[in-house]
Amino acid sequence: MAEQCTRISGSGDNQYATGEDFLKIFDEDLNPLYQLSFLLTGDHQKGERCFLAGIEDCAGENRVFREWARAWTKRVIVENAIRELKPRRSHSNWSSLPSVFSHHQHSSSPTRHFDADAVLGLADFERFVFVLCVLERYREHECALLLCCSASEVRDARTRAIEELASSGEVASSRYEDRKLGQLAAARMS
Repeated sequence: MAEQCTRISGSGDNQYATGEDFLKIFDEDLNPLYQLSFLLTGDHQKGERCFLAGIEDCAGENRVFREWARAWTKRVIVENAIRELKPRRSHSNWSSLPSVFSHHQHSSSPTRHFDADAVLGLADFERFVFVLCVLERYREHECALLLCCSASEVRDARTRAIEELASSGEVASSRYEDRKLGQLAAARMS
């Protein structure tokens, strides 16, 4: 019986991610993780600080299941960005500063439908909500817990962000236009 307990507890340690596992994740996902950090902070230097702090935090001793290590890594980057900027809901409806938009550089986030410069032009709170809820697909309540606010404040900020991006003309082509462009590209190739 004691031998069986030793065997079970000894094999249990292998299910946890090691510092090397986290470093491998940072190596494999370098660009998307840095881009997440940059989009959240809105600044290359702050983004780099959050990214490097994320590497240090993850490489330390963490009791995280190996299969959750990738999600944990993103979560550490998000938490570092929140600590860096402390984004809070503004009391005015539109508090972002005007920015210069580029129609050519698109985010490599999961949706790829928003220009990175336009997202960076959002106020901190709206940018955090947009990146977390829309690009990273966090649930409203998860985002609210991270940002220490209510789910309704997250919902309102997400709506403001999307409206601001849409009104700036930075929303990329619709699905219909994407499909049309895809059909045009396929026709050119044949």
